[in-house]
Amino acid sequence: MQLSLVIPCYNEEESIPALLQKLDEATRTLEAAGHGVEIVLVDDGSRDKTPELLRAATAGRPQLRVLRFARNFGQTAAMAAGFDAARGDVLVPLDADLQNDPEDIPLLLAKLDEGYDVVSGWRRRRKDHLFTRKVPSWAANAIISRLSGVRLHDYGCTLKAYRRTVLAGVHLYGEGHRFIPIFAAQQGARVTEVEVRHHARTRGATKYGLGRVPNVFLDLLLVQFLWKYGTKPMHVFGKFGLFNMLLSFASFATAVYLKYFYWGHKPFVETPLPLLCIMFFLIGSLSILMGLLAEVTMRTYYESQRAATYVVREVYQGGDVVRPAPLGSVGTVGKT
Repeated sequence: MQLSLVIPCYNEEESIPALLQKLDEATRTLEAAGHGVEIVLVDDGSRDKTPELLRAATAGRPQLRVLRFARNFGQTAAMAAGFDAARGDVLVPLDADLQNDPEDIPLLLAKLDEGYDVVSGWRRRRKDHLFTRKVPSWAANAIISRLSGVRLHDYGCTLKAYRRTVLAGVHLYGEGHRFIPIFAAQQGARVTEVEVRHHARTRGATKYGLGRVPNVFLDLLLVQFLWKYGTKPMHVFGKFGLFNMLLSFASFATAVYLKYFYWGHKPFVETPLPLLCIMFFLIGSLSILMGLLAEVTMRTYYESQRAATYVVREVYQGGDVVRPAPLGSVGTVGKT
């Protein structure tokens, strides 16, 4: 395999020397096994000596390339830049703080050889604080697995292996890098996980905190919405609008009943029902209009990009594969 190791870095001057040593050892091991290796380090606008150390590290290491951001754009942007710059057939992201062990990369590759397209690391024995890191992670992984249908124990583990083809057409935003297995599974990729080692951070300070939990949850809702309704937004907006319209008519009917048929004959002004009727009707109308607008936007996007709404894995003809199609490529079947 031609491998690309993608490593985002942010203020990791204390970890860089040990990281480079580990990467050199891993490179020798992987090359001895017959793999081609390149390393793409992305400096995410570090304010310490990380850029200088990375620049010096490129001397004498032809397999090493460094991308330096103009400012801090975040881990997902750094990951996306590394994927775009990578040239390997298999992309392996990992953290720069050495909590991921490069020596575990062969474990991921062995799973890829079994026919999988995505192999996710599982930090079964995490060396992190229980209540600030482990417990929130367990809860988040359970929710993500439940909502997405892609059962993984550890979405937050950066150490993963992706065939390049599963990343075709995947654009990362927000905290989207942790949802790549979901994107890939939605395109028909085979996803699995393997237990990997996890080391306690001994250098530098962690860049993660509980403040990221709401962002991850909201990004998950966006991922699920785009997957289920990205090509048919009118279905979700329209159903919500029709439900509110139904509530509006129910409020109106109840108000009429109370005024003319109820023994107490309550006037309209003595109940909130007329206001509820108007409110639900307006919400319903606006929801349907939003659905129409989203539908027009979606169709404009697909037609302007000449993008199809399906994925072709392979084409069979005459009892054989006549044109293997890259997993994740979106387009028409075309001519064989």
